[in-house]
Amino acid sequence: MNRFFEYTTNHPFLVAAAAILAVIAIVIEMRQRSRGASSVGTADAVRLANSGALVVDVRDSKDYEAGHIIEARHIPAADIASRAESLKKFKEKPVIVYCDAGMTSAGAARQLRASGFNKVVTLSGGLNSWRQENLPLVKGAAKKDGKH
Repeated sequence: MNRFFEYTTNHPFLVAAAAILAVIAIVIEMRQRSRGASSVGTADAVRLANSGALVVDVRDSKDYEAGHIIEARHIPAADIASRAESLKKFKEKPVIVYCDAGMTSAGAARQLRASGFNKVVTLSGGLNSWRQENLPLVKGAAKKDGKH
């Protein structure tokens, strides 16, 4: 313990930098947990989708038609709050929300959680990570009920 105090007095800037980084890491972790933000990788997304999870694509129509995950419902991010009521039968089921890179889907997931959806997750890295794993995509427009 004496060596620790000796090190601290000899290297105050290094100790201060380490303490600041530790505090920043704790704050970031606490913010993530308080927001309820959770994301899943592509393998977990496939597992959830195969077990009956709802997959929601929040990109615009042009991007959706160019390629989307099989059975994904298309609900643009701007419409997610107003159309959450149409998804009420999925409130207790897992819901996977994705966009291109994972940024827009986080906001959509927060809106769904605020609407009472309990098991909402985002696809980590969005559709870009899905493509990097060479997972299948479907092209074309959605049917009237939002499903492909």
